[in-house]
Amino acid sequence: MINFIINAIKIIFLLGFLIIIHEGGHFLVAKLCRVKVKEFSIGFGKMIWQKQGKETAYSIRLIPLGGYVSMEGEDEESDDKNSFSKASIGKRMAIVLAGATVNILFGIIVYFALITTVGIQFLDPAKDTILNRLYYGAQGTGTFIMSILDSVKMLFTGGVSPDQMTGIVGISSVVAQTNGIINYLSLLAVISISLGITNLLPIPALDGGKIIILLIELVRRKPMKLETEAKIQLIGFSILIAISILVTYNDIVRIF
Repeated sequence: MINFIINAIKIIFLLGFLIIIHEGGHFLVAKLCRVKVKEFSIGFGKMIWQKQGKETAYSIRLIPLGGYVSMEGEDEESDDKNSFSKASIGKRMAIVLAGATVNILFGIIVYFALITTVGIQFLDPAKDTILNRLYYGAQGTGTFIMSILDSVKMLFTGGVSPDQMTGIVGISSVVAQTNGIINYLSLLAVISISLGITNLLPIPALDGGKIIILLIELVRRKPMKLETEAKIQLIGFSILIAISILVTYNDIVRIF
C-alpha cells in the first residue's frame, strides 16, 4: 500500500509539474504580450476546483492528461484590443511556442545538471575538472537530444510502429519503476523534452499545428476563417484521441 501511494505521488507530481510549466509558458508570454487569459486549467473535463483571479480563472479539472490556457479571441470573434486575435502574428507565435520551449529548455537544463554533477564518471576516462564537466556535460546532452530527435524522425520514416509508442499508461509504469532521485530526474528530463518536441509536430490541435495555421495567415496576409480553423482543429483532435486510445491499449497489453 505504501509503495502504491509513493508511486502515485511520483506519477502525479511528474505529469502535473510538466503540464504546469508547459501551460505556464503559454500563460506568462501571453501576459507579457498583454493578451487577456480567461482560464488557466490543469486537466480537462469536469471542474474539480477553481479560483477566480483579477482577470484569469485558475482551474483543476478531472482528466489529468494535459491542460490549456484559454485566451480572449482565440476561438471566437472578439473586438477586445487585448484579445489573442488582435495581437501581431509574431506575438501569437511566441505565445504558442512558449509551452514547448519551456519543456525543452527545462529538460536540457536538468539533464546537463545531472551529467555535470553525477554523470561525468560515465562519459570516458577524463580528469575530473570543472572544464571537463562542462565539456562532457554539453557533449552528453547534445547526444541525448539527438537521440530524442532521431526517435521522433523514425515516427515519420516508419522506423517506429504505433504498437511501439508509449502513452500515459506506459509512462506512468516507467515512472513508478524509477529508483532514486537521479533516475527520477533523468526520466523527468527525457519526458519534458519529448513532450516539448511532440507538441511542435505539425499536427492540428498541437502547438505545431497552430504554428502552421499562423504561417498560412502570414503568407495569405489574412486570418483563416474561425469556422475553417475550428474544423481543422477538430479533425486533428479526433486523430490524436484515436492515437491515444491505440497507444493506451498497447501500453496495457505490454504491462499486463
